[in-house]
Amino acid sequence: MITTTTERLQDLQRTIQTVIQGKPEAVHLAVITLLAGGHLLLEDVPGVGKTTLAQTIARSLACSFQRVQFTSDLLPSDILGLSIFNQQSSRFEFQAGPIFANVVLADEINRTTPKTQSSLLEAMAEGRVTIENQTYELPRPFLVLATQNPIEHHGTYPLPESQLDRFLMRIRMGYPSPDNERRILRSQTLRHPIDEIAPVMSAEDVLELQDEARRVRVDDSLLDYLLNIVQATRTSELLDLGVSPRGSLALYRAAQAMALSEDRDYCLADDIKRLVVPVFGHRIVVNSRYSSRLRRGEETDAALTEIVKNVAVPI
Repeated sequence: MITTTTERLQDLQRTIQTVIQGKPEAVHLAVITLLAGGHLLLEDVPGVGKTTLAQTIARSLACSFQRVQFTSDLLPSDILGLSIFNQQSSRFEFQAGPIFANVVLADEINRTTPKTQSSLLEAMAEGRVTIENQTYELPRPFLVLATQNPIEHHGTYPLPESQLDRFLMRIRMGYPSPDNERRILRSQTLRHPIDEIAPVMSAEDVLELQDEARRVRVDDSLLDYLLNIVQATRTSELLDLGVSPRGSLALYRAAQAMALSEDRDYCLADDIKRLVVPVFGHRIVVNSRYSSRLRRGEETDAALTEIVKNVAVPI
């Protein structure tokens, strides 16, 4: 019987990796996002496993799950719900939308209009929604797993900075290696391996682990290191937009979760350094003069790597 934190997390990661092969770092970062109580944005070209990763995470948890396919004609009420008049009771009754689930897959989130995108802002930031002047609490834990295609693809709407800032992390899947792609093809000869996934963690387990992650110690020297990196993003000539205070908190929570995932009750400087790109990459805007010298898609990673390199690491 699995009882310890380390065993539970290892079992969760192993379960996800039976489907998502050859992407241990993406799986690890997804688990860290869950532990930190944040939301995850999966960005890459179609067909590399973004939706499959989100579905596998959802199936690995004994939690309620809803999937929303974002399209150009999707309305906010299609996500949040709406009040419908009941003729028998002669009054309006609220019909909850798919946002009222523990895990919500927002598939191809950037294929819908900004108005519909904005309907997620309150839910992702506060764990509640306000509809017709009535506030409704969302179930806990609450995790939005969103996928998006690169903005240069046809029919996409760029996510505004306020929406991007709600995601704890953005990760890219990338193409599999030839060996891993061979294993993927072989594993799906008769049926998809996701059909074999059984839940390995309950909602109560997730809440317990999230609470444990928040108790991980972060020394003052590490907090100063984190804040120095944040400040450097706000003053760097490489960037037009630095990291917000919400981004600072996201990195703090992610570092605590990474420590817990590696069986530690304290953070290291390396935890912070390793998480800067996935936590900050979607929150910054790179200066056009700098980005013009790099390949598209590499500018944020390169800028953040350069910034972190120039911030002194605590001894």
